[in-house]
Amino acid sequence: MKILVVGGGGREHAICWKAKKSPLVEKIYCAPGNAGIAQVAECVNIGVMEFDKLTDFALKEGIDFTIIGPDDPLVAGIVDAFKAKGLKVFGPDKCAAIIEGSKSFSKDLMKKYGIPTAGYEVVTSADEAYKTIGKFGYPVVLKADGLALGKGVLICNNEEEAKAGVREIMEDKKFGTAGNTMVIEEFLTGPEVSVLCFSDGKTIKPMVSAQDHKRAKDNNEGLNTGGMGTFSPTPFYTEKIADYCMKNIYEPTIAAMEAEGRKFVGILFVGLMLTEKGPKVLEYNARFGDPETQVVLPRMKSDMIEVMLSCVDGTLDKTELEFDDNAALCVVMASNGYPEHYEKGFPVTVDEGFDNENTILFHAGTKFDGDKVVTNGGRVLGAVALGRNLREARDKAYAAAELVHFANKYNRTDLCRSILGD
Repeated sequence: MKILVVGGGGREHAICWKAKKSPLVEKIYCAPGNAGIAQVAECVNIGVMEFDKLTDFALKEGIDFTIIGPDDPLVAGIVDAFKAKGLKVFGPDKCAAIIEGSKSFSKDLMKKYGIPTAGYEVVTSADEAYKTIGKFGYPVVLKADGLALGKGVLICNNEEEAKAGVREIMEDKKFGTAGNTMVIEEFLTGPEVSVLCFSDGKTIKPMVSAQDHKRAKDNNEGLNTGGMGTFSPTPFYTEKIADYCMKNIYEPTIAAMEAEGRKFVGILFVGLMLTEKGPKVLEYNARFGDPETQVVLPRMKSDMIEVMLSCVDGTLDKTELEFDDNAALCVVMASNGYPEHYEKGFPVTVDEGFDNENTILFHAGTKFDGDKVVTNGGRVLGAVALGRNLREARDKAYAAAELVHFANKYNRTDLCRSILGD
């Protein structure tokens, strides 16, 4: 098969890396890709929102199967564009991707179908927001309704911060039109867990759990980011909790989407908060998470392409989904200043001795400048290591990250510290 992967970040590098291991795959293209993806796929200079160019390329090259990575094209209807040309594609169509594209839609869906989540109110004006922000007490969570690169969520500790948050989202439009509508949400506490699930619209099969570190700095200080490091599994996600989530969250969500005429085929990412009153849904995404994918796919024993094809063909119930009984950890190396202002274009070098057997270097924000690899984003690279347990995986990942160099490099040094007790 000829495969096309749409996207150019660390998630897409992990998808291409995993696809290359499938005996079903003979050739991989990636649009637009990055310098690391170029090691496993042929990169094509087409943007993720250029639907006509992407479908034309797929038709011209005889692409058998396309995998969509990022959220923006999914929410905008890229799957519909591929299907309209008779092309086989993995991901939810536009009417199903709304589960990520609109936080108010997903909250209303959960309320209607009794899926556990935080209390909330939806507001459509700043005046309405100012009147509502105190309803759940403080801290309170403010969420821009639309897509905001994982950054449209503010946790406000008091009324003053909440009012500033309303101004930021609804008046100053820091997140653009994503902030035209806003969700005001009860603040939940507990361990935060991410679970990626395959779905064919009727059957849903969860992958192994992961836990992300969202804050930019050590000790969970600094701004929210797209993710500064992640590990799998998380010890908080027990078999008992997994069973509860399957019966009360995962299966009901897929059934609810089908009942609404929005059959969900692809990856359902469920962000959970394990509260004292049980697991509750923080958010849904309609695609693989980044950087969660970088630790989940290396643990996957099954053929990813085979599983994806079964989702599209509606036969996921007959397909095995297996994972290794090990652990993985990803150290994200970012440009200092991320997620706000940072410089790009610095050469990337990797010392000799990088263990390519047990560690993987996934590229997120890189490109070629001539024959040199240079930085081209906020999150630049992810050093991923596998181990028998989290401690071994962490030690290997940090050792690998030490071998990677670029000016302005920054990474958190405390991944897993609270769990491993050091």
